[in-house]
Amino acid sequence: MPADQDQQLDCALDLMRRLPPQQIEKNLSDLIDLVPSLCEDLLSSVDQPLKVTKDKSTGRDYLLCDYNRDGDSYRSPWSNTYDPPLADGAVPSDKLRKLEVDANTAFDQYREMYYEAGVSSVYLWDLDHGFAGVVLIKKAGDGSKKIKGCWDSIHVIEVQEKSGGKNAHYKLTSTVMLWMQTNKEASGTMNLGGSLTRQIEQDNAVSDNQPHLVNIGRMIEDMENKIRSTLNEIYFGKTKDVVNDLRSVRNLGEARAQQDAQRAIADALKQRK
Repeated sequence: MPADQDQQLDCALDLMRRLPPQQIEKNLSDLIDLVPSLCEDLLSSVDQPLKVTKDKSTGRDYLLCDYNRDGDSYRSPWSNTYDPPLADGAVPSDKLRKLEVDANTAFDQYREMYYEAGVSSVYLWDLDHGFAGVVLIKKAGDGSKKIKGCWDSIHVIEVQEKSGGKNAHYKLTSTVMLWMQTNKEASGTMNLGGSLTRQIEQDNAVSDNQPHLVNIGRMIEDMENKIRSTLNEIYFGKTKDVVNDLRSVRNLGEARAQQDAQRAIADALKQRK
């Protein structure tokens, strides 16, 4: 890629990080219209909000992303079939498919415990010396109590097995997209949103008592807790500080009276000296 195109891509990605996550698809489309030469790089580099569809054979919801897509069809983690039907679509090996089924069951329970609603999906695929996969979780607000919002988490995991399968190297890349909108009479309309990406690598032992699923689950749980804490401090904490500095709950007369009292006390202390 030429140097000037590299700079254009960096600027485009920097811009996407600063735009509202609930409008990612529109903003991405507008950027591609402006610079068509960056189409492939932008589509592969920018995480988009997850979409939900229903498996017709099982009646269960699942999430759509590039990792379960083959052409114009998407593979369901519940039935392992493509919709629209695809005869030669990529599917995991029998051994990996069993792990995928177990992972979907485990993370469905994880989602219920942490989010109490929403949709989760896990997709795995084979590599030469291990496997890779993605864990997707989506929780959307229903607009009740005049609050709308959405949480999308995308965890891409790569597992390289070594030492005869007794140890493995795990590389986890996690992205969380969050936005929230309130519309109340007391506070008016407020939009808050952003995305955060973190990466971690570690080696773990693999055994019957500590299989891949346990190692992956622990890494994702720890990562989500860290990201959730960071989002709380950065987005909500900083926003609260800014709003409190800009807006006072007391009226102007009370604030001035307090300032006058402080000055009077300061003057009295100076006179004592």
